[in-house]
Amino acid sequence: MTAGVVYLVGAGPGDPGLITVKGLEVLKQADVVVYDRLAGRALLAAARPGAELIDAGKGPDEHKLSQRAINDVLVEKARAGHRVVRLKGGDPFVFGRGGEEAEYLADHGVPFEVVSGVSAAVAAPAYAGIPVTHRRYASSLVIVTGNEDPEKDDTAVDWDHLAAGGGTLVLLMGMANLAGICERLIAAGRRPGTPVALVRWGTCPGQRTLVGTLDTIAAEAVRREFTNPVVAVVGDVVKLREKLAWREAQPLFGRRVLVTRAREDAGRLADLVGALGGEPYEYPAIAVAAMPDAEPLARAVRELPSYQWVVFTSANGVRFFWDRLWASGGDARRFGGVRVAAIGPRTAETLHRFGLRADLVPDEYRAEGVLAALQERVAPGDRVLCPRAEKAREVLTGGLAAMGAQVTEVAAYRTEPGGADPREVREMLARGDFDAVTFTSSSTVHNLLQALGDGGAELLGRTVRACIGPVTAATLAGYGLDSTVTAARYTVEGLVEALAGYYKPGDGAKT
Repeated sequence: MTAGVVYLVGAGPGDPGLITVKGLEVLKQADVVVYDRLAGRALLAAARPGAELIDAGKGPDEHKLSQRAINDVLVEKARAGHRVVRLKGGDPFVFGRGGEEAEYLADHGVPFEVVSGVSAAVAAPAYAGIPVTHRRYASSLVIVTGNEDPEKDDTAVDWDHLAAGGGTLVLLMGMANLAGICERLIAAGRRPGTPVALVRWGTCPGQRTLVGTLDTIAAEAVRREFTNPVVAVVGDVVKLREKLAWREAQPLFGRRVLVTRAREDAGRLADLVGALGGEPYEYPAIAVAAMPDAEPLARAVRELPSYQWVVFTSANGVRFFWDRLWASGGDARRFGGVRVAAIGPRTAETLHRFGLRADLVPDEYRAEGVLAALQERVAPGDRVLCPRAEKAREVLTGGLAAMGAQVTEVAAYRTEPGGADPREVREMLARGDFDAVTFTSSSTVHNLLQALGDGGAELLGRTVRACIGPVTAATLAGYGLDSTVTAARYTVEGLVEALAGYYKPGDGAKT
């Protein structure tokens, strides 16, 4: 049996982009992933298909697995020959009990590696616009756990010494004892007016920051119902937040956005939302699938050299057409002198990945734009092939036929319901948990409303509805709903740009 190994991986503080390159690499190769509550659930999508995922999340009042049970699982899985990733929030060795787990593995003869991560102690303040050190304000930094009673006789933390220091003090896991800690620091000599910031869910889309002073922050935290996970920063560096709060300045900060695209297409839209500070929530309302009868597409592929034009109206059309072309033993050479049109830049980009350059990309990224651009390029009698979705508008094919072209329309793929359980999305819509929902095609509108069932239109009426273009907006209007935001550029980039323009930066920061 192959010897197993355990990787103690720091997942970072919450933003999935903050995991290290090596951490992501071993995560992708893992047979077993044992993950924490604060390890960033989005990272689990990077695990390979078939990997065993074990939830070891521990909250203040809930332990799914005891520490001893976690240790035993790591040993058991490694001895079975597996590559095990212990995915821990922040850095494994910064108040993450990673040292204890490493000791247990060493005592049991299990090989392990430590993959350091970005600690919330520095990242959460940074995302709140607070540098933990600064030449004018603080030349020292102390990171301490707040998860012990500062009044107990045998405290391991020298609060008197910490109070006397003039640098930055960062407290992790200190909300339960915040009032006592503040009182102890003041009693030991720290100014009552010393600035304090509490950063909740730092680096995550739900990040919130509360600012006060040593003598006010505990009461304000109770009033605002600030609860863990929180990083507390004590020191004059907090004064810089007002100038450096870059995260809150992002246009989608604090906004949760429902992404309804097919699972394989949702990543780009979700990434764009996240890059602007929003929280993308993926619910694939549709799925794309090959046609049950592949022969019509196969025939179109065989007859490809006989066409003057091939018009692709989606990236999915390109992919499915190429799959059939490749399966038949062909490649880009089969296109020969055939000219190729793409409905927009994303479709043209997909063509480029397969070694084809689009001869035509219209200025308006919809069927009407393609038709207008082809008006002077297609001659009567030209054969034009349109590989498209099974159900598509007839604007393009009807317009080409009216121009005298011999049009062959072939279904390259079809869209069908995504199949995900809609109950959670329905409940979240009812609670008002979404700030916006995005629609990237008419099929996303149809299938989401079908999945939501009775009252679905009413639920969607409570949130901002963003459509990729007027065709999708018209489909939404058919259900009695207007499009709050309609992209001027009919791309996912244009959609997110329009949604960001709808909000004012900082409005989503609910503190």
